[in-house]
Amino acid sequence: MSAPTISFFDQVNQNFDKAASLTDHDPRLLNQIKACNSVYRVAFPLKRDDGSIEVIHGWRAEHSQHKLPTKGGIRYSLAVNEDEVMALAALMTYKCAVVDVPFGGAKGGIAINRHEYSTGELERITRRFTFELYRKSFIGPSIDVPAPDFGTGPQEMSWIADTYQALNKEDLNGLGCVTGKPLPQGGIRGRVEATGRGVMIGIREACSNPEDMKALGLAPGLDGKRVIIQGLGNVGYHAARLLADEGAILVGFAEYEGAIYDAKGLDLEEVLTRRRETGSILNYEAELTTEKSRQALEWDCDILIPAALENQITEENVDRVQAKIIGEAANGPVTAAANEKLLERGVWIIPDTFLNAGGVTVSYFEWLKNLSHVRFGRMGKRFEEEAYARLLDAVEVATERSFTDRERFFFTRGAGEVDIVRSGLEETMASAYAELRRIRELHDNAIDLRTAAFINAIDKIALCYGDLGIFP
Repeated sequence: MSAPTISFFDQVNQNFDKAASLTDHDPRLLNQIKACNSVYRVAFPLKRDDGSIEVIHGWRAEHSQHKLPTKGGIRYSLAVNEDEVMALAALMTYKCAVVDVPFGGAKGGIAINRHEYSTGELERITRRFTFELYRKSFIGPSIDVPAPDFGTGPQEMSWIADTYQALNKEDLNGLGCVTGKPLPQGGIRGRVEATGRGVMIGIREACSNPEDMKALGLAPGLDGKRVIIQGLGNVGYHAARLLADEGAILVGFAEYEGAIYDAKGLDLEEVLTRRRETGSILNYEAELTTEKSRQALEWDCDILIPAALENQITEENVDRVQAKIIGEAANGPVTAAANEKLLERGVWIIPDTFLNAGGVTVSYFEWLKNLSHVRFGRMGKRFEEEAYARLLDAVEVATERSFTDRERFFFTRGAGEVDIVRSGLEETMASAYAELRRIRELHDNAIDLRTAAFINAIDKIALCYGDLGIFP
């Protein structure tokens, strides 16, 4: 007899309860923190291009309003349901707390396969969903701020922003109603790569600890680490590219059509070029190929990065997973039961509540940019460059050494928007990981990083409720 299926939201709460048992917070407060505050379910008609009428179903969950606005993506997927958006909204709450981004957690979704709809149909769906959210006060720069997620991108965010501004013409900060927008519409440089870059930084920080790596039988650093990535979308692609830049060896990729593996290493750009030309990564010459995409999770590697959807490593396949490190680039890719089995085997799991926070961190920067109405770097870049140039002039006079034009460019370049965004993301991810390691040490290293992340989030959210005077 198979084990009963546990809902995604219940799995998140299992992890919450495990961490909460190690705190001394009031049980009433803990129940409030993990409860989902609001869920809005909507159904509306879509007139298809052929004249037929289809009913579209969507949801928006605001898990916690301890800080406003709430924040979370909108996904387009046939797998979207109320339980999923509640679970993902909860993860957003804890994720924002872990990386000190001042948002509550939210998530939304529409139950469609975007590939079955024309661009015009997708626009009508997106604009109508935005109208429904606006009508019930589930969107606004100070209320709830969506972002891209699985199946959505800058185009959908552009439609959302335009619709909101049309409905609320007097809101000066209207562009802050959504993040992940195109640059001309208030987007921010560095947002597209943000989640993948955050994944790379988080894994790099984890691999830099000599004691942790020694326990896994690995040398410190990313150089030479064998990596398999499931999902080559926006997150998986940028994570793969940046990890390779740091010296990691990409030995396996998985997409919905199948998976490929080569112990000598795979060229990311060549794989993607072949996929664009032929429609499948299976047409790339590799040591192993299979149409069973999830089999890639079981191949030999040092670091496994599920960067697709939730519930990928379960009780059914966990015993066949060979990776020593699992980096959760997706939300909830490892079920609660599988997580416990992996920990028993000594696998080092870098949790989603930390690792994929790069997206919301840079979304926070975009929101700040929209509220301040000025591009990062615009006020100080030229001043910095001129100040650095004067310093070089003084050094040349003192040392009688002349700098080349290339050296001058390198030493005097001021920080532009993308430099500031990347610097802020690096500081956020590195500091957050150091905090999780500190929490583990406070518990004599007897807890895993996921539990440390939940403890960190619970403590921070509890302080907010205490400051509000709701709980003593």
